[in-house]
Amino acid sequence: MSAPASAFHDLDHYVALPRVSGLTLSPDGSRLVTTVATLNRKGTGYASALWELDPTGERPAHRITRSSKGEAGAAFGVDGALYFTSSRPDPEGEEDEAATALWHIPAQGGEARVVLSRAGGISGVFCAENADRVVVTGGLLPGAGSEEEHATLRKRRKDAGVDAILHSSYPIRYWDHDLGPEVPHVFSVQRGPSPRPGADESGDTEGEARSPLPGTTDRAPEMHLRLLTGGTFPALHDPSPIIAPDGTFALLPVTIPEARASLREGIARVDLATGDRQTLFDQEGQEASPGPISPDGTRAVVVVGRTTSPTEPPQPRLQLMDTTSGELAPLAPDWELWATPMAWLPDASAVLVLADSDGRRPVFRVDVANGEVTQLTHDDAAWSELAVSPDGTTAYGVRSSYLFPPEVVRLDLASGEVTRLPGPVDRPTIPGRLEEVETTTADGARVRGWLALPQDRPGPEGHPLLLWIHGGPLGSWNAWTWRWNPWLMTARGYAVLLPDPALSTGYGQDFIQRGWGAWGDAPYTDLMAITDAVEARADIDASRTAAMGGSFGGYMANWVAGHTDRFKAVVTHASLWGLDAFGSTTDAAFYWQREMTQEMSGKHSPHLYVDQIVSPMLVIHGDKDYRVPIGEGLRLWYELLSRSGRPAEPDGSTVHRFLYFPHENHWILAPQHAKVWYAVVLAFLAEHVLGEEPEALPEVLGLVAPQKDEA
Repeated sequence: MSAPASAFHDLDHYVALPRVSGLTLSPDGSRLVTTVATLNRKGTGYASALWELDPTGERPAHRITRSSKGEAGAAFGVDGALYFTSSRPDPEGEEDEAATALWHIPAQGGEARVVLSRAGGISGVFCAENADRVVVTGGLLPGAGSEEEHATLRKRRKDAGVDAILHSSYPIRYWDHDLGPEVPHVFSVQRGPSPRPGADESGDTEGEARSPLPGTTDRAPEMHLRLLTGGTFPALHDPSPIIAPDGTFALLPVTIPEARASLREGIARVDLATGDRQTLFDQEGQEASPGPISPDGTRAVVVVGRTTSPTEPPQPRLQLMDTTSGELAPLAPDWELWATPMAWLPDASAVLVLADSDGRRPVFRVDVANGEVTQLTHDDAAWSELAVSPDGTTAYGVRSSYLFPPEVVRLDLASGEVTRLPGPVDRPTIPGRLEEVETTTADGARVRGWLALPQDRPGPEGHPLLLWIHGGPLGSWNAWTWRWNPWLMTARGYAVLLPDPALSTGYGQDFIQRGWGAWGDAPYTDLMAITDAVEARADIDASRTAAMGGSFGGYMANWVAGHTDRFKAVVTHASLWGLDAFGSTTDAAFYWQREMTQEMSGKHSPHLYVDQIVSPMLVIHGDKDYRVPIGEGLRLWYELLSRSGRPAEPDGSTVHRFLYFPHENHWILAPQHAKVWYAVVLAFLAEHVLGEEPEALPEVLGLVAPQKDEA
């Protein structure tokens, strides 16, 4: 069998492509570590390994961990030791239940060893830059006052076969998992043996937790845990502590309850030695998230914005926060882009931030003294994971674009020169080319996007076109995606349009305001306007087009289906259908209640236009999707077959299809399911857009292949 022209011509090859993510830099700037996910032997998942890269770019990357379970969450200690989390077996342990433990590789190298394990596992590890301070996160049962009690309660639940959870507050689930009964907490890792039961170093049992290291040897020092966020500490939804460089304190995002089951985000400070805490930000009508702390620990860059309303979208802005008093001072207050602060320069003169901008996500330098913003990178790429060298001359980051997946690069902060470092993964061959397109709408707005085109010249009629609508809706098509990859489509002859309509980020506040609370208006007309412009090209066949989208993009695909018959097919994934019911069932109902009034939801709900749908629709939904619950997909499917302009026939047959994944969430993550997803989508498009005979679907679906007449 001959090899495919590219990995994108064969789904088996595509899902086997290694995937780079994350970046951490050692305190002395001599070592970079990233994570590479590769397909497991069964082809049913990915296992991550840690790889080290040479910051100078002189030596090739090399792998430093290896296990079938994989590793994640790499962080360097001040002494150069590398910490990470993994659920792989501990050769010296005696755990009955596999749990994610804290592992350690000494700075001088050697075998990775478990330094701390606990019932229920460890979810993350964080280290101070200039001090011997290690912090971890993990779950703790509310009734437990110590690690021993926590382990006992977990065992009782398991032995009794009980998984019931009693809630007294909102929310009760998130994304694809139930919240509780364990509550997220932050712990300080203490060196030395665990204190005797019933007393910690201060003699106070409240807030103390410990975990004796199983299988301790003289080469793996014993450690234990001290609970930092117990008692009356505000709720932590997804604890990601920002640790001061000197290791004395950390800033934490905290969840603040409000009336009518609403929530908003604030900032708390916790002393990492004593556990003393104070709330630095708790303002009604405002939300905040912590960012990096200055080298001297006196200030932090935080993002502060108003809580949304039906008429007011988010408007996040950079602020400098005094880490003792919580006092705020605006930083670049007139800059409209939504920035994410990443790192201070060592001399504290400026902060490096990332922000969506015109279909890219560049690196910007923000001067702390005067708020002046300077764009440092000008490549057609989206950056993430930024770290600064100790001398302040260089930054390292992960970037991607639609022409290449994530890769580690070096940025000269003086010249802006970007150098790709020798990494663990080669760039795949792209079966096509990329162009930038734009148009001006009837109301004078500029709408732009990316157009992925096949490598081969089109036939006389032009390439068939797929309109892909991004989710969010506050987002932008600017970075590589494994879940919605246009090159799998160009490999089969399609052109793929990736537009940024109203509500997209990177075009200023007014562009977001155009679509706020009115999803069916400007976002829809923007999409149709740029589709018109692309269909007018000589290399595009306007008679063979389809619309596709997921999440908000799925909502818009449903809206498109009910408002035009121009598309030969519509693919709607994890989509909102009935806005009258959706708001109370999503995992963050309070946010939805802020965003739309009942009148707005009624006016812009796709289900009201089901009788006008005539395009064949492929509905896709995962049962573990708590962001857009499965009820949306079930209702859409029933109403499509019973009430649409193209309902099911009397014998039950229909042109529509419903692809259902019982164990997937908002995204289709398992590689074997990703292959099914793409195979079914391609077969559906081939039939209805290209007019071809129905393709044989994957045998794993349990379907009988269509019989062909013999010559």
